[in-house]
Amino acid sequence: MDEPTATRDLPDGLDGDIDVEALRALARSLACEAGALVRDGRPERVEVAATKSSAVDPVTAMDRASEELLRARLAAERPDDAILGEEGDDVPGTSGLTWVLDPIDGTVNYLYGVASYAVSVAVVAGPPDPERWTALAGCVHSVVDGRTWTAARGGGAERGGRALRVSAPASLAQSLVGTGFGYAAERRARQAEVLADVLPRVRDIRRLGAAAIDLCLVAEGALDLYYERGINSWDMAAGGLVAAEAGAWVGGLRGRGPSSAMTVAGPAPVVTELVRLLEDADADRPEGLSD
Repeated sequence: MDEPTATRDLPDGLDGDIDVEALRALARSLACEAGALVRDGRPERVEVAATKSSAVDPVTAMDRASEELLRARLAAERPDDAILGEEGDDVPGTSGLTWVLDPIDGTVNYLYGVASYAVSVAVVAGPPDPERWTALAGCVHSVVDGRTWTAARGGGAERGGRALRVSAPASLAQSLVGTGFGYAAERRARQAEVLADVLPRVRDIRRLGAAAIDLCLVAEGALDLYYERGINSWDMAAGGLVAAEAGAWVGGLRGRGPSSAMTVAGPAPVVTELVRLLEDADADRPEGLSD
């Protein structure tokens, strides 16, 4: 397997003295401020403002308001950095750093009032591509209950001042595994086929509906493993760093890094078993292609 995402070298041309702890503190401040906006501003009935990948992939007015707040704060605090956000246009930068924003990870949960959604803020060096970037710092703030996970490159992961470490299940069969499903019907059907291969071989499956939170739960041992096809850069940027800094391997299948094709996280050696199982199941096979 390739090396974990948290241990990659900085891209050429970047200052090796980047203060990742200051970036961590800023990511936390931003995520918590946006989280307060989302929490305090949630109406009794949430309306869908638009849809994205399908008619059941919603965007709410609060998604947009949260991202607007994050972008405004970054424009003031880090004007030379680029921004990659879920709801707005990409902003170019000159520093070599990019802020990767998910204003509400778990929008469907937010829409229905299910208490598993978060604000995710991360800063990465290099191309804004999870297979090539070096994650420097990040924060995932769970809006409803206030749990806040942070990580800094080489500085570890923590929640509430407590250092995090992944669990050490004895085998795949004893592992609690998190996953998620896409919104397009064809993808969901394929993911159900893969789930039928995975479910009999693990302790159980959990589907919480917020990838950033899932990755943080791996970091603290509340989930042993996680896999999902179809998550985007902003879904994995902060949570992936939290998991990696807590000792998880974070990658994809067939030697690839984490990507929309597949993202897998968990401790060695049991994560290797899951990767092998997913490869055997062709879990990264594009929809519409037959065996």
